[in-house]
Amino acid sequence: MYLSFQQMPETARIWIYQADRELSATEIKYVKERLVAFCEQWNTHGTSMPTSFDIQHNRMIILAVDEAQLGASGCSIDSSVRVLREIEQQLSISLLDQGKVSFINEGQIITSKLQELKKHIDAGNLREETAVFNSLVNKKQDLSDRWLIPAKDSWLRKYFIH
Repeated sequence: MYLSFQQMPETARIWIYQADRELSATEIKYVKERLVAFCEQWNTHGTSMPTSFDIQHNRMIILAVDEAQLGASGCSIDSSVRVLREIEQQLSISLLDQGKVSFINEGQIITSKLQELKKHIDAGNLREETAVFNSLVNKKQDLSDRWLIPAKDSWLRKYFIH
């Protein structure tokens, strides 16, 4: 059962998928249509779950499930991955590759592969105080205070040890 993202409780479980590039208005329209249809039928063991999604910064897809009454099962999570794979293929983007980090540099979001982080650090694009998107958040309430954090407060801190 699809609900607007604002209707989802703060305790809703979330999964964040980062596109490797910004999506166009046409692509966002497609993603929204596809995800509304998916959320309308998303269920676990045949029981409908309150679900939603949000698209932030034209590249971050956030799926949400209210697990207060019924938790997402492995099969239901697998079905969400299938729809994200379809979106990846349709739009020629990468969403499911966990080997990337997004951060803000001079007002722009940069999404980098892990193997390219050293290059960004050496160039001064990624510093200790640079705002990075924390991919470890898992509740809707985390989006307000734990999602965008300084690099030094994330798992990236190991790159800044002197």
